[in-house]
Amino acid sequence: MGQKWIIDVIDDLRVFAEQNGLPRLAAQLDSAATIAQAELAEMPEGAPRAVTGHASQPAPAFADPRSGHGT
Repeated sequence: MGQKWIIDVIDDLRVFAEQNGLPRLAAQLDSAATIAQAELAEMPEGAPRAVTGHASQPAPAFADPRSGHGT
């Protein structure tokens, strides 16, 4: 799946905006999806980076709340 999820989230937001009379927001989200796709295509393969502002740190693993164990 990689980073495709972010494109899906942006698309869901765009559809919501279109369906709820927010055409300017929908247009901005369409632009955001295009930019996200381009930037993701430029990213090297591998682990996503943390959103803490330290691009050199890998993103933390998230625990599975159902099992009590990490991923």
